[in-house]
Amino acid sequence: MHRDELQRYLDDLLGAPRIKDYCPNGLQVEGRAEIRRLVCGVTASLSLIEAAIRLGADGLLVHHGYFWRGEDPRVVATRRKRLAALISHDLNLFAYHLPLDVHPDLGNNAQLARVMGWLPEGRFGEQDVGMIGRIEAPATLTHVARSIAARLGREPLVVGESAEPIQRIAWCTGAAQSMFEAAIAAGAELFVSGEVSEPTVHLARESGVPYIAAGHHATERYGVHALGAHLASQFGLHCEFIDIDNPV
Repeated sequence: MHRDELQRYLDDLLGAPRIKDYCPNGLQVEGRAEIRRLVCGVTASLSLIEAAIRLGADGLLVHHGYFWRGEDPRVVATRRKRLAALISHDLNLFAYHLPLDVHPDLGNNAQLARVMGWLPEGRFGEQDVGMIGRIEAPATLTHVARSIAARLGREPLVVGESAEPIQRIAWCTGAAQSMFEAAIAAGAELFVSGEVSEPTVHLARESGVPYIAAGHHATERYGVHALGAHLASQFGLHCEFIDIDNPV
């Protein structure tokens, strides 16, 4: 498959041109023209790049790429090492951030719901990035936390308490703790995201709506994995997902 054809397909599939983001989505680093093998992963770390080189990949497909708004633009230190490895091995880097979060089927939020067995019923927040729905049967906060730990393979941080069983749940993968108030306004009895900040604790305690930080990496493994599987099915590309462990 030609590199440009793949980019056009992904841009259209994920609606990238319509979504406002704080990084460029799509092809971030140009490599060889023909793509037969892709390595998929959450973040374009040096470890993932080196794994792709060992496997003879033609490119990487990730959720967290490069060139974030407000970061130091100089090509030095870690950035130089990553870019040098990509360019010297003629590897393409495709990255989709918010477009991969919001896709209704392949997105991180949709895929987290699939993994957890949650039933999406609507969206909330800026650009409708968050999802809200229900647990199939009402459950205690402890039961929900244990289910998350079992299915994501990581112990979550639980903040706040709930005296009643929970059924109405909102979630947004990654670092979406700033959406907590919007989740409460949308009617959530529990909000699940990846990370937590100091003010999150007070909001959970004072609002009566508990918060679970399930891990930024742990909640965002599933979208890019599903996207790679879709490309393999659609075009016969060899797509291999590599999970570079990250405790955050």
